[in-house]
Amino acid sequence: MFRRSQRRHPFKTYIAEPLVNALAPWWGIDWWLMTVTVGLTVLAGLAIRSAQLNIGSTDWWQHWVTGGVGLGVCLAIARSRYQTMIVGHWLVYGLSILSLIAVLFIGVSANGAQSWINVAGFHVQPSEFAKVSLILSLAATLHQDTAARLPMLLKVFVIAAIPGSLILLQDLGTSLVFGAITLGMLYWANANFGWILLIISPIVSAILFGVAFPVWLIWFGLMGLTAWLTLPWRWLGTVGAMAGNAIAGVGAGILWNMLQPYQKDRLTLFLNPEQDALGGGYHLIQSRIAIGSGQLWGTGLYHGSQTQLNYVPEQHTDFIFSVVGEELGFMGAIAVMFLFWLLCLRLIRIACKTEDNFGSLIAVGVLSMVLFQVLINVGMTIGIAPITGIPLPWLSYGRSSLLTNFIAIGLVQSVANRTP
Repeated sequence: MFRRSQRRHPFKTYIAEPLVNALAPWWGIDWWLMTVTVGLTVLAGLAIRSAQLNIGSTDWWQHWVTGGVGLGVCLAIARSRYQTMIVGHWLVYGLSILSLIAVLFIGVSANGAQSWINVAGFHVQPSEFAKVSLILSLAATLHQDTAARLPMLLKVFVIAAIPGSLILLQDLGTSLVFGAITLGMLYWANANFGWILLIISPIVSAILFGVAFPVWLIWFGLMGLTAWLTLPWRWLGTVGAMAGNAIAGVGAGILWNMLQPYQKDRLTLFLNPEQDALGGGYHLIQSRIAIGSGQLWGTGLYHGSQTQLNYVPEQHTDFIFSVVGEELGFMGAIAVMFLFWLLCLRLIRIACKTEDNFGSLIAVGVLSMVLFQVLINVGMTIGIAPITGIPLPWLSYGRSSLLTNFIAIGLVQSVANRTP
């Protein structure tokens, strides 16, 4: 009997095995998550080009170039050990705080907000990268101890309040994202739900006090009862909670006067944009017209009248979803929302699957960041949320925002890559 030849197939030798070896460092990442983020970035370039077709801008391919760089950074982070950030997170946090302080002195203003620093001709937005810094710091703080104890809750609040306060001086919308990240991670770290409610209660009081005083009285009483039932020092905690809500309500007028005119318009005009149809309400009115005109299947890419005639201001950034709604229609908009739903679902899966608290908290922090931004941005383009200037992740044009999103996904992929 003749022995069979031991010669190996050329395809397996020169193509298949080298490819498998090259992908080995990323074999454990979540490929669904990676595919969705890349797909959204590709779609973004098409939508941005459509929004600027008549002015010949190159922002669309710059978005793709930035996305390519972000994807490379994402893959590099994914193959690294995310646990090293437990030690280095304070360095990242400190650099983030310094950059936010620098914005106050040497920052560049755009669209009424001073949030950028000019670095070698590029506008860098430190507040975007500070989101990742906050996620890492809170995850490193909470991974060894839960938020079920009040001292830990106060520690987390201080960590979040420092960058949040600096960003509030620059841009109101981005500071709200910091609040969403903090609350989401506290919930995941087993914080008492009553405590989370008490944290946000002064904001609710500030709104209700001047708008619906009888409702504020009911809220005021409920917060006192919540403090009595959940806080360890009943009398002191209850008095403190009620005093905080009272001060917030009375001080709402003072805070309102501290806001810039464009910030006031963003918070109120969504309720009745027609009251300033040619001013602050113009964005929302034109955005709703664009989305409505798309009907079921859309007008077709590069064929939307509102988009091609530049009726929607800042359409390639804050209002990019109106391009999708007009030119791809209801079905296109639903498809984009499905991609975001799938992205969030994969983030939840990674958070639940990993047994490492630090990695799980990172995934939840990124989930909170992405989910809040999607809900607010889409909500403001259709008129059910204030116009806050929060970008739509991966779709809105913005180098700092896009890089931040890819860095955040890289951290989550690092967690997934090391989860059995």
